[in-house]
Amino acid sequence: MSAPRDSVLAIRDLRVVAPNGAVLVDGISLDLPRGEILGLIGESGAGKSTIGLAAMGYGRGGCRIAGGRIELAGTELTASSRPVREAMRGARIAYVAQSAAAAFDPAMRLDRQILETPLQHGLMSAAEARDWMVELFRALQLPDPEGFGRRYPHQVSGGQLQRAMMAMAMSGKPDVLVLDEPTTALDVTTQVEVLALLRDTIRRYGTSALYITHDLAVVAQLADRLMVLRHGREVESGTTAEVLESPREDYTRRLVAERRESLAPAAGVRHDAGETVLDLRNVDAGYGGSLVLQDVSLSVRRGETLAVVGESGSGKSTLARLVAGLLPPARGVVDFRGRPLPGSYRDRDLAGLKSIQMIYQLPDVALNPRQTVGEAIGRPLAFYRGLRGAARREEVARLLALIGLPGDFADRLPGALSGGQNQRVCIARALAAEPDLLICDEVTSALDPLIAEDILRLLRRLQDELGMTYLFITHDLSVVRRLADRTVVMQKGRIVEEGPTATLFETPRAAYTRTLLDSVPELRRDWLDGVLARRVR
Repeated sequence: MSAPRDSVLAIRDLRVVAPNGAVLVDGISLDLPRGEILGLIGESGAGKSTIGLAAMGYGRGGCRIAGGRIELAGTELTASSRPVREAMRGARIAYVAQSAAAAFDPAMRLDRQILETPLQHGLMSAAEARDWMVELFRALQLPDPEGFGRRYPHQVSGGQLQRAMMAMAMSGKPDVLVLDEPTTALDVTTQVEVLALLRDTIRRYGTSALYITHDLAVVAQLADRLMVLRHGREVESGTTAEVLESPREDYTRRLVAERRESLAPAAGVRHDAGETVLDLRNVDAGYGGSLVLQDVSLSVRRGETLAVVGESGSGKSTLARLVAGLLPPARGVVDFRGRPLPGSYRDRDLAGLKSIQMIYQLPDVALNPRQTVGEAIGRPLAFYRGLRGAARREEVARLLALIGLPGDFADRLPGALSGGQNQRVCIARALAAEPDLLICDEVTSALDPLIAEDILRLLRRLQDELGMTYLFITHDLSVVRRLADRTVVMQKGRIVEEGPTATLFETPRAAYTRTLLDSVPELRRDWLDGVLARRVR
């Protein structure tokens, strides 16, 4: 194979198989010219991330490249030795993963990890590398660019850590970036800035990129071309305008239609809520003497969905941790079903622990990699409901069916599942306790739009049938629009606005709320430029 003259990456007839022999990618070919962005679109398990990793000559979790050829910057990776492939990573091609928390060593400062690539590859001097890192921090709008690198991963928010990972990938000034859901963990306001940065950086340095995502509106702002994937095969490809405006295949039309429907007007309250389940009054909370939540008061009624939205660092996840008993309040009152709620989960009885369950933002961190899916779901069944043996296995199978996974997944390890599949396992694990209040912390952020819509339907059905109550923490306002009865908007640890979702979306009072709503990506190519222009004014 010889790549076209202007291609920095060329793949021909790529075939990747899993350790069990399952074909993950089947016959994919693509060319990536210098300075171009190719968007890879498709549902969870379509092979998007597998293709991105294969472009680096790498197979995740024992997967292997069983056929085809990959040429990167003139080097044939499939025929190269392991040292050659490793030398290319970071210097010629770099990867931005979906989960920043899993990408960083928690025991090392950020600057040491970010500087590792340019220094080990000898790409620049230590002083030059540090100056470039600070420049990247500043471009990514990270706080205190000169001092930010001295922090450890746990000392920054999820959105800040995601941007730090982008700086780490760009530290070696690679020819190709593999961007695997790079804005999934970002709030909408930050996402606008990061998208603009990615687009401008790629244009400035002539970098090429594979942009892996399930969000068509996001990729429409950057990608020159799109390739739609399903079950490891190409469905269709073309320019971004062609695929979005005149999709040829039914599957692509479904993806486009779902994204347009997500921008429909908010539905408003769907049912009559019952008595107050959770009540917070004038609550302060924080870490190490520094307050994150300040004077927060809110209530959640039985059978309703209360959404909490805001940008990274606004206190959304801190609020979730407080309710779950992972962080005690410094001041204020927290009542659950009319009684004071102990601040620490260690002080809560079995009924209290069972009543409040949480689905975490990062499934690859939340699941034990050495526990099978059946073991992960079975533990709460045994702990909270006393199920053993055949009864527990039957309930595991029922919960897997409930969240759309086959029963044989019970025998698989998390490493053999996609990110979206692992998130659904986390949902089943939380449902296993039959809770009164389910805290959903970015529950659909790792899912492609079609599966995310299935999960939202499931949550609505459980609410209608069982009277489930949800505290929904998210930065995805399109999800809030479709699911939430009421919405609370947070900024810098305080509530700036709250009310019925339909009212808040149609007539927001606070300027910050208007900025959030203006930052929701729309399925048109000029959307990003329009938002940036309005911000300048």
